Amino acid sequence: MTRKRINRRTFVTEMTTAGMGFTIVPRHVLGRGYRAPSDTLNVACVGAGGMGWSDVRGMAVENIYALCDVDDRRGEEAFMAHPKAKRHKDFRRMFEQDGANIDAVTVSTPDHTHAVVAMAALNLKKPVYVQKPLTRTLHEVRRLTEAARRAGVATQMGNQGHAREGTRQTREWIEAGAIGTVRDVHFWTNRPIWGQGIERPLEDYHVPPWLDWDLWLGPAPERPYHPSYAPFSWRGWWDFGTGALGDMACHIMDTAFWTLQLKYPTRIEVEHTPLYHESAPKGARITYHFPARGSRGPVTVVWRDGSLYPPRPAEISSDAKWPPDAGGGQLWIGSEGKLVAGTYGDDPLLLDAKRHQDLTANPPPKKYPRVENVYAEFIAAAKGGPAAGSNFVDHSGPLTEMVLLGNLAVRMGRDLELNPETGVVTNVQVPEQYIKPEYRTGWML
Repeated sequence: MTRKRINRRTFVTEMTTAGMGFTIVPRHVLGRGYRAPSDTLNVACVGAGGMGWSDVRGMAVENIYALCDVDDRRGEEAFMAHPKAKRHKDFRRMFEQDGANIDAVTVSTPDHTHAVVAMAALNLKKPVYVQKPLTRTLHEVRRLTEAARRAGVATQMGNQGHAREGTRQTREWIEAGAIGTVRDVHFWTNRPIWGQGIERPLEDYHVPPWLDWDLWLGPAPERPYHPSYAPFSWRGWWDFGTGALGDMACHIMDTAFWTLQLKYPTRIEVEHTPLYHESAPKGARITYHFPARGSRGPVTVVWRDGSLYPPRPAEISSDAKWPPDAGGGQLWIGSEGKLVAGTYGDDPLLLDAKRHQDLTANPPPKKYPRVENVYAEFIAAAKGGPAAGSNFVDHSGPLTEMVLLGNLAVRMGRDLELNPETGVVTNVQVPEQYIKPEYRTGWML
């Protein structure tokens, strides 16, 4: 006799309703392709506008149970698309009132509120998906990674390239020796496309009636509303965002971090445009030096933002376009060749045309599982399937920490020496507020 397997929600529902004279109808009775309500996640989306709207759409194969946004105008499309969803402005009230009915949470807010929302979800043992970067500060990422380890629930960061074909393909190619021993990897982006390298604005503005400014500020220090912060340009301000590096490196550096198992560097060198106390610079070049690890030798990683680009490789003719995508990309340099790929690891290409043709005609075995997309991967993990590739503990927490160490060098305007086992800076005293800033009253991890 075949034993029917049921998930946690089915079990709880059946046990609850047994005394009421009915039971859950078996799935096969409902017909092919029908999914029983007990197999559907109730998803709460914190942040429903902007990238949050993309995440709402990505999770809409499940039940969008609650929508939480401090900005009525930004969240309007999501609210209209899901009129039956519970509506909230404050995620704390949402968890208090509806937490028992929530099965999974997405967090698509500005960087400075990622940690507090995700921690609240983890404390309730709710699977949680958080947009990149995972957190704004080093203290937050370390706390959140440890909380995810304790909670033992599904987690994932929204660096969607990690779930794509190109990322897995590149790792398989590198491990098969497609370009020999990797020595250097270069990254670039056209970001910032928002205000950076500026002083705090002084003009007076009324808070728009559709925005709860106090809730938008969350744990950040109080300041008057200004359109230079919300809804879009918060990324360039250290109180709210992580600049061009924090915004894009969790995408562009992801494949190399995963493939080469980079962990912590021994040294970070930084060059930058003029520094400002409150905002990230307009452009920077950040060089990470990683020591040998396992069978891999030392690797140098160079990040460029502000539309700074790496030198044209010899394999690229002077009349050919360089870089292939000015918006962002990556260049891998090995002892036997070079590889370029896009921002999300897409379309990897060996610069030696004959070598690339031979590799694609006879590719190495597919060692790493393919997934449908980043949302399907998280949903499967939340339902008890394999851990998502960019889960907090094994991947996205350490990746975000490595990225934020680069921002630390930028803010301090100097090179840093680090312990490659712990990530602790050893050559200079780091201001406490750069690692663990004080939260406003009423906000805590």
